[in-house]
Amino acid sequence: MEQLYPFPAVLGGDPDAPGGLDDMALALVLSAISPGIGGVLIRGEKGTAKSTLVRALAQVLPPIDVVAGDRFSSDPTEPQPLSPDGPFPADAAVATRPVRLVELPVGATEDRVLGSIQLERALGDGVVEFEPGLLARANRGILYVDEVNLLADHLVDLLLDAAAMGRLTVERDAVSVTHAARFVLVGTMNPEEGELRPQLLDRFGLTVEVSAPRDPVLRAEAVRRRLAFDADPDGFAGRYAGSEQRLQMRIRAAQQLLPDVALTDAALVKIGEICAALDVDGLRGDIVCARTAVAHAAWQGRDAVNIDDLRVAARLALPHRRRRKPFDAPGMDENELDGLLPPQDCDPDPDPDGPEPDGPEPDGGGSAAPPDQARPAPTGGSTSTVGADSAYRARLFTVDGVGAGSAGRRSRARTSSGRRMGATAADVAGGLHLFETLRAAAPHQGARRRRGGRILLQPNDLRRAVREGREANLVLFVVDTSGSMAAAERMRHVKTAIASLLLDAYRRRDRVAVVTFRGTQAELALPATGSVEIAAVRLDELPAGGRTPLAEGLIEAGEVIRRERLRDPACRPLLVVLTDGRATAGNDPVARSQRAASHLAEQGFSTVVVDCEAGRMRLGLARTLAEHLRAEYVPLPQVSAEALTDIVKGAA
Repeated sequence: MEQLYPFPAVLGGDPDAPGGLDDMALALVLSAISPGIGGVLIRGEKGTAKSTLVRALAQVLPPIDVVAGDRFSSDPTEPQPLSPDGPFPADAAVATRPVRLVELPVGATEDRVLGSIQLERALGDGVVEFEPGLLARANRGILYVDEVNLLADHLVDLLLDAAAMGRLTVERDAVSVTHAARFVLVGTMNPEEGELRPQLLDRFGLTVEVSAPRDPVLRAEAVRRRLAFDADPDGFAGRYAGSEQRLQMRIRAAQQLLPDVALTDAALVKIGEICAALDVDGLRGDIVCARTAVAHAAWQGRDAVNIDDLRVAARLALPHRRRRKPFDAPGMDENELDGLLPPQDCDPDPDPDGPEPDGPEPDGGGSAAPPDQARPAPTGGSTSTVGADSAYRARLFTVDGVGAGSAGRRSRARTSSGRRMGATAADVAGGLHLFETLRAAAPHQGARRRRGGRILLQPNDLRRAVREGREANLVLFVVDTSGSMAAAERMRHVKTAIASLLLDAYRRRDRVAVVTFRGTQAELALPATGSVEIAAVRLDELPAGGRTPLAEGLIEAGEVIRRERLRDPACRPLLVVLTDGRATAGNDPVARSQRAASHLAEQGFSTVVVDCEAGRMRLGLARTLAEHLRAEYVPLPQVSAEALTDIVKGAA
């Protein structure tokens, strides 16, 4: 068996060390003590021991008793376990085993996650036989999803629903099976690769932000421990065996104490005050905060919740639930939280007969600003760095044809969910097409010597449904930031249009990239990413000025698309060119830009040219560019869906 890195060996993972557990380790431990918290989402840069700590968690959890031979890890103390393998006799054998850590790969299919019915036996023999999925294996354990932000939205919905309900119902063509699905859901993600939708983010009980330490001594210690583990995994783990055992015993004691921890009405009111003051939407934040405070009190060995428990609970359960703008990162200013709580030595349950102490008023501070991202230096001198106005609802631009990319909400595609459009052989993704399966099997029943009323099926009879839904696309912005665009008012309108299109891309689950051109060259200002938040930050700092190398911008766009299609052949790009159509840099700039445009057109990309020209005297060069690109031509004001509606109404 592979030796895993010990939980206490991770910096911040040893409760006996000075400073105790850091937020990441504490959130994992609290969720293990009280699974009703709803799991943990860990957000942070790559290389910060997120996966290492999660995988080590199962080693420090107390073992569990299960019904021997049951595929769903039923608890033998339950009077009626929710298991398709039951019912079990009163004297059923009991087995003790470690808590499982089940990893769900990003590319997992729905059948792999939920389980499936053996269709051949269900249709041919009339026997319902359920093949359990990953959620069944994770029951009473830990379900770990690395890069959860890259998991298909409908799978994330299924995971979170199962985690909240504690059960899972699998339905396949009128066959239904229900089993218990109580697990601690842990997700890790790098925000640079894209954010979770707010609706999904809210469903995680706790969220923590992690980053690598900046102290050279701490960094050196982390490297020293890793090198020692790689050189002698067993010997290194042995040095931390005592710490792991003490941590396991403390978790077991907290689990036993949990039902006896008192949460007073005064503490509940204080939680409500904090959530209201921090603009937390809904009541899920209040509930999670209460459960976390109780779990933290049990972890500290107390039988009643105090102010310190409330402070920890609010810090872990509320930052990602605050009302914020679409591109704002989750966060909370701890000074603001301190202003909402009395000192730590103050009793959270004051004497009801005495006057209530006056607590400090909130300081009105906003949420913490996201950390600065490293940005490429602009090319040449800058003459304009104006910001964008508030984003508006942008009109929908789509890629022509029908694709097969990852699930999203923009362009038509063959997907595993959506409208059923037909049927095909069973070796493709999709639910069973029952009618087409029976029709394929019908001509062969005589040769198969059918007896009675049952239809005899063979694997090559099965037909899967072909469904059409929507896919996500790569939206590549090619932005003219030359001197002709540098007028403050024009650049503000252009940046507002891009911000609006970015917001649209965020809602449709697209990846985005930004190419800019000015001076004598083009540059990839933002590589393809799922994080439109980072794109929005880069947008605000785009400078403008210099000559207009339009051909270089188009050539660079073609190179970006070529590289992305090598990584993902199913990727279908949508090219959005924002320019006034001028070309002034290099030798024969107009002819070069037209050749570059024609070359892109030959690749068959779906392209939109947004004409940024303004004023009464217009040259119409952007329209000419659109013709060479075989692109849809859109004047800048018509990027707004409302403006387009007004134009249509005016023409009616």
